[in-house]
Amino acid sequence: GSSRPAARSSAGAGRGCWGASRSQRRLTAMRASSAAAAVLGATAPPDEEGVEEADVVIIGSGIAGLSCAALLAKEGADVVVLEQHYEPGGCAHEFCFSYPEGKPVPRRKVEETGQAAWHFEAGPSLYSGLSQERSPNPLKHVFQMIGEEPEWITYANDDETAWGAFIPEAAEGARLPTGAPGFEALLDRFAGPNGKAEWQRLAEELLPLADGVMGLPSVAIRNDLGGILTFGLRYLGPISKTVMTGRAGMLAKPFTEVMDEQGVEDTFLRNWMDLLAFLLQGTPSDDILTAVMAYMVHDFYAGPGTLDFPKGGSGGIIDALIRGITKHGGRVRLATPVKEVIVEDGRAVGVRTGKSGKGVVRARKAVVSNADVWTTSKLVPKGAHAGFDAETEQLWNGLDKLEQCKSFMHVHMGIDAKHVPEDAPPQWTIVNRWDGGIDQPGNVIVVSMASALDPALAPEGKHVIHAYTAGNEPWSVWEGVDPKSDEYQKLKEERAACLWDAIERVIPNAKEHAEISFVGSPVTHARFNGRDRGTYGPRIRTGKDTYPSQVTPLPGLYRCGDSTNPGIGVPPVAASGAIVAFSLMSVPEHWKNLDLVKM
Repeated sequence: GSSRPAARSSAGAGRGCWGASRSQRRLTAMRASSAAAAVLGATAPPDEEGVEEADVVIIGSGIAGLSCAALLAKEGADVVVLEQHYEPGGCAHEFCFSYPEGKPVPRRKVEETGQAAWHFEAGPSLYSGLSQERSPNPLKHVFQMIGEEPEWITYANDDETAWGAFIPEAAEGARLPTGAPGFEALLDRFAGPNGKAEWQRLAEELLPLADGVMGLPSVAIRNDLGGILTFGLRYLGPISKTVMTGRAGMLAKPFTEVMDEQGVEDTFLRNWMDLLAFLLQGTPSDDILTAVMAYMVHDFYAGPGTLDFPKGGSGGIIDALIRGITKHGGRVRLATPVKEVIVEDGRAVGVRTGKSGKGVVRARKAVVSNADVWTTSKLVPKGAHAGFDAETEQLWNGLDKLEQCKSFMHVHMGIDAKHVPEDAPPQWTIVNRWDGGIDQPGNVIVVSMASALDPALAPEGKHVIHAYTAGNEPWSVWEGVDPKSDEYQKLKEERAACLWDAIERVIPNAKEHAEISFVGSPVTHARFNGRDRGTYGPRIRTGKDTYPSQVTPLPGLYRCGDSTNPGIGVPPVAASGAIVAFSLMSVPEHWKNLDLVKM
């Protein structure tokens, strides 16, 4: 590797605060000659022993990393995103298998050739607050600022076929319309005699708070004193509105505490709030901030409750973010694992890449890690920086060490449409038990049939289905098991049995009729998504824990993603990427971007 000092940015004509001129970046963009490279960022990895330079190097192409990169590229930064997988997107990546051969094929090749393929989503499938122009969703704000967005498919509202559920009160299944009328109908059916009144009392307490919070875009936050201007001054009105409710202190409380204060005793209502908290951030309602639940109550149950789905699946979201990078000359390097953060003179100045670690990408201004906090800690050589070492020791071994959420089991399958009932919903959720904790293994399962919303995600006349345990699979079951062993295959079948049962609640004999299927485990998450022990992210106990800062003790190294504020989930990670990007920009550049946000 190189030992020379990192190149410093200069304030030459046309460069602003970044190291490369706009004309240089336009030339870089023009070099992406093929449509796949321009749209999907499918550029080849750097030479094993080559040296690249950029203003900002971003480790990982999750939604946070791509959001950060797109915003920086828009403002003239020379950015490069380094992704270990051959598909971009991190936990939200989409992957393909050819039809009828059933062999893995890069998604960009499917897009180029138009060949028939099964499109499988690795992660999220439920989206809201993205199709409407005015929205509190930070991912929508990123799209507005970068001028790129997928086409949205809208469903639900009061359509009772939109979302199915199998819960202990309705093991035979129920259809769950979203929106205020739908939720009250749900309470009429399953809650006790006081459930609806208790909900209305809770909502009346939360909605004024939510109205204020909805006017405060998290993308206005930055990690320096400039945030006083971009957040405090610019959004003084919504802040005052929230304070004037007299309830602002409630936002930082655990949600169960607020339910207790409001006299919510109905068992079904409390169980349902527990489920929503778990689906949002992987924790029960006693570990989630009331601010998060207020957002959900407003977005999901106070209005029409529209659900959205990106055309092209989760890959459509990733494509839009990558277009925001490449159109300004940014680069996304696939199949490029980062082995180490280079530290010189007490500062992060780049990374070593490739299987050998001999490739070098130097950073003139910053290195941003979209890897989880535990993985990031292992990328910095021990002894390179005393402050970072101290944080790492606390993170792993300290009295207040950060607890991890559990992981996932997945079943991906393809099936002929003739075996799928015509009234099958595109999404359904299973809760096997309320007692024993919402997060017990195999308890909550989410099933998505994305091709019911976008038929292009499956070969003609077929459907793709994704079932997953919602962040409740323990790593301890898998630790020490050889992924190449018969024991591992047997364990996958055993642990996936609940997923097949969940699918067959709607599609009888689905396993028997599957034309293609495979099982993913926490080991799969660790391998393909680079997640330490396959974790969903940090388990932050409200009032007891705090998220690691986006600014690390090592100068020049930043973090974004679900290991930092605002936390786990698609909207929070988009916000975290934007916060880091704007913290690397000037206040005027940040302010100008906020002009594009519609609340």
